[in-house]
Amino acid sequence: MLPKLHYISQGNSTEEHLINIRNACTFGAELVQLRLKGFTDKEVLRTAEMAREITESYQTRLIINDHYKITKAVKADGVHLGKKDISIGIARKALTSWQIIGGTANTIQDCNALIREKVAYIGLGPFRFTNTKKQLSPVLGYNGYLTLLEALNTTIPIIAVGGITLKDVPEIMETGIYGIAASGEITKDFNNIKHFNSLLKGTELQEQIWMPDQENT
Repeated sequence: MLPKLHYISQGNSTEEHLINIRNACTFGAELVQLRLKGFTDKEVLRTAEMAREITESYQTRLIINDHYKITKAVKADGVHLGKKDISIGIARKALTSWQIIGGTANTIQDCNALIREKVAYIGLGPFRFTNTKKQLSPVLGYNGYLTLLEALNTTIPIIAVGGITLKDVPEIMETGIYGIAASGEITKDFNNIKHFNSLLKGTELQEQIWMPDQENT
C-alpha cells in the first residue's frame, strides 16, 4: 500500500539532498522522492545510488523524479514523471514490473490521462504557491481539490502537493485526497514527519487501495 506521506528532497547540493533524505528516514519517512534539478545525469546517478543505500537501510521506499533510466539502474521503487517528461508508456517498458510510476497533474484532463495510463499514484497540485518549482501550474487551493476529487472516479491514490504546511492537512484531507507530499515543511523540521503522520492517521479507515487489475477493466 502506498504511504500517505511523501517527502520530496531539498538541498542546494547533492550532499544536502542526501543529508536531508537520511534525516527523513531517521525520523520515520516511509517514502522519499529524490528530486534533483539542475544537475548532470552523472551527478543524479551517483546521488541516486547513495540515496538507495540510505533508504534500503531504513526500509524506506525511494522514488526518483524524472529519471526513469536511473530509477532502473539503482533499483529504486519507482519514478515520478512530470507533465513534460518522457511518456509513461516508454518509462513502463524500461522499468521492471515491481517499479511504480507516479505522475503530476493540475487539471481533470491531466488526471484522466494518468488514470488511463494506470499510474500508481497522481501528484495533484500545487495547493499553493511554492518556490521549490519553476513554471508553476495554476494554484488549486482547497476548492480546486474539492472540485477535482468530486469529478474523478478512480481508486488511484491522489497525493496533494505544493507548499503544504501542517495546518493545511485537516482541511485538505476533507476533500477526499489520499495523502500529502511535503518538502519545505519537513526539511525545516524533520520532527514534522511525526506530526504529519499523526494528522494523516485519522483517515486510515478510508484508505484507497489501488489494484491494477481493477482499474479500467
